[in-house]
Amino acid sequence: MATIPENIQQLRARMAVVCEQASRPVHSVTLLVVTKTFPAEDVRAAHAAGETRFGENYVQEGLDKIAALADLRSQIEWHMIGPLQSNKTRPVAEQFDWVHSVDRLKIAQRLSDQRPDHLPALQLCLQVNISGEASKSGLTPEELPEVAQAVAALPRVTLRGLMSIPEPADTLEAQRAPHRRLAELLQQLQAQGLALDTLSMGMSGDLEAAILEGSTLVRVGSAIFGQRQRPAST
Repeated sequence: MATIPENIQQLRARMAVVCEQASRPVHSVTLLVVTKTFPAEDVRAAHAAGETRFGENYVQEGLDKIAALADLRSQIEWHMIGPLQSNKTRPVAEQFDWVHSVDRLKIAQRLSDQRPDHLPALQLCLQVNISGEASKSGLTPEELPEVAQAVAALPRVTLRGLMSIPEPADTLEAQRAPHRRLAELLQQLQAQGLALDTLSMGMSGDLEAAILEGSTLVRVGSAIFGQRQRPAST
């Protein structure tokens, strides 16, 4: 079985191939290592292999790992990428560096209000339900412009871009279509004067499609750590 450093090396090589196909520099795509359900020791191993950005889906699990890895806090950028309820915004505002899953203005307002003054601005992405799935969180494309303008005006947070989790698809072209749509939405917001630079899209199974369509950040867990073995806590 390959080690975590070996898997990271293979993944980065995979990303480099796609960047070359897309005529993009490798450094234009950030790897976010998704550590949901994996122990703090695995995060430490990935960090030792050179990774510094880690994503968590569940608030309490993320807080536990931040505490367990307190000695690395200044070297790690922690990203909340899972659904965020109103009653859990305070610890996220106090402990995380990024939130990708802002799916309504109320969440952004609470994060803004609860971000401590002594910390840098909390970096935000708006989650878009790009495939229109009833089971998925996220703003509709129609709601997006008004919410984006309102979030961009909030203090103590910085709106960076958009995030999506498209419906799974079997072919590369089918995978590319929703990513292309999200990139178009980002371009429309930029044309309206918003200084956005982040497209958080693409995971282990569709990162090629995402990078080809302009992703600046891919969220990868299973390709690094293997399949998740246990149910996650909330």
